[in-house]
Amino acid sequence: MAGCRFLLAGAALYLWTRVTGAPRPSRGQWAGTAVLGALLLVSGNGGLCWAEQRVPSGLAALLLAAIPIWMVLLDSLRRGGTELGARVMGGMALGVAGIVLLVGPAHLWGSSRVDPVGAAVLMLSSFSWALGSVLSHKVSLPHSPFQAAAMEMLAGGALLLSLGLMSGEVARFHFSGVATRSVLGLLYLIAAGSLLGFTAYFWLLRTVPTARVSTYAFVNPAVAVFLGWALGREPLSGRELMASATIIAGVALIISHRPSPVAVTPGTQGLPVPEDPQNA
Repeated sequence: MAGCRFLLAGAALYLWTRVTGAPRPSRGQWAGTAVLGALLLVSGNGGLCWAEQRVPSGLAALLLAAIPIWMVLLDSLRRGGTELGARVMGGMALGVAGIVLLVGPAHLWGSSRVDPVGAAVLMLSSFSWALGSVLSHKVSLPHSPFQAAAMEMLAGGALLLSLGLMSGEVARFHFSGVATRSVLGLLYLIAAGSLLGFTAYFWLLRTVPTARVSTYAFVNPAVAVFLGWALGREPLSGRELMASATIIAGVALIISHRPSPVAVTPGTQGLPVPEDPQNA
């Protein structure tokens, strides 16, 4: 399912970028997007899909809240990356606290025993997603973020589909057992989750500081709660409102962070060294 989702979305977006004038990518650019596709879509998204069969959703949401922390820590190691100031670290702490409060202690574990393999895969998935996000500033990519996102989805989708074939999932698939709601759900993931969501995420990685992009992992659960209340008539408790307020406060701290000015080196006339336009 995951492989077909990203392959179809990637093929449609890649065709659109070529028709609208994007140049043919080089081998180096294909290699760079394949690395990102493996980290983001195979280990990141694919690991989540697999682990959700063994780990309760509440614990999964909590473990995936580590993504912003990993992203900020890894980004702080690169030149020009996020500064680990009190504002950013405080925002991260508030975000994690909000997720814990939102999920609720009663729903964190789901049972008295947590599957260690599923939890370990989720931690690996969160780290891989963060690593791929930070490496997007380093690897060779097409100038168009839409073409780069399409190539990542093609590479990641092909790898996911290969893993599904090698694990014998085709033998367990019966088309007659697929419900209409399942087909509509897959179409929604292709259109909203991949074509719009993943493409927007990758575009943000190219244009917005990493710490700000990472806040999506805090915001998503809160948005889901309010959508359930607005569209699904699900009850909204005081705990959930308090958790959402805590998350918003953490995100506000992070996005209000301003990087320090570029230090002036004698002899440079105060001009910072320009970035590689391909990775700007």
